[in-house]
Amino acid sequence: MSPVAVVTGGSSGIGYSIASALAENGYKVYELSRSGKDRRGVCHIGADIGSDSEVAAAVDRVAALEGRVDLLVNNAGYGISGAAELTKTQDVADLFNVDFCGVLRCVRCCVPYMREAGGGRIINISSVAAVMPIPFQSFYSCVKSSVNTLTCALANELRPFNISVCALMPGDVRTGFTASRVKSGGEIYGGAIERAVSAMEKDEENGMPPEYIAGCVVRLAKKKKVGPLYTAGTSYRLFVFLKRLLPVALVNRVLGKMYG
Repeated sequence: MSPVAVVTGGSSGIGYSIASALAENGYKVYELSRSGKDRRGVCHIGADIGSDSEVAAAVDRVAALEGRVDLLVNNAGYGISGAAELTKTQDVADLFNVDFCGVLRCVRCCVPYMREAGGGRIINISSVAAVMPIPFQSFYSCVKSSVNTLTCALANELRPFNISVCALMPGDVRTGFTASRVKSGGEIYGGAIERAVSAMEKDEENGMPPEYIAGCVVRLAKKKKVGPLYTAGTSYRLFVFLKRLLPVALVNRVLGKMYG
């Protein structure tokens, strides 16, 4: 029997590559997103990850069709940029509703089926920005940091049920995520916001291909045991390692020089 995987945000970018890679590696894949279509090995189910009822209905449909959920990959999300003081509270709430609460919704809906089946695995797509707060992208860093914290807590909470949880932190990846970022400016910053966002977008446009991240996810899905946090990309793993060793003030100053 093929293991059953649920992938959110699988209609494009990293999620599309993850869904395809899992299908190629023997999983029966269900992709949850607002837009998308069935393709070889991947069944699309329309769902807004920002809606409790739509996520619940989608996961229940998968369980009704397959009788189980073995793997959940929480990938759906988007980013916002701009000065913290100028960002509307509603924009921050909307971001957390999708990027953080969306993870929680899917976990809440999938865990009962995993527990009933005797176990499962949850992989949350986070970001290196979670551990390296980037100027003018503060709330994206905040939401991914929250995903990391939730991941670590869930790993302990769900361990008795043989459900393992981990997060993968990619660095810059070439996807449509760059073009879909919600931006806000501010003349009082004298062009600093625009320069920072431009630098981020240049890094993303020259980043890793989404297929590389998909390969990392497949390896984590098949790994016998997982730790809570992983970084994708050799150079990014080095950055995260050095970040743990160096003084916080120094790392923060360097990030400010790079993107400030």
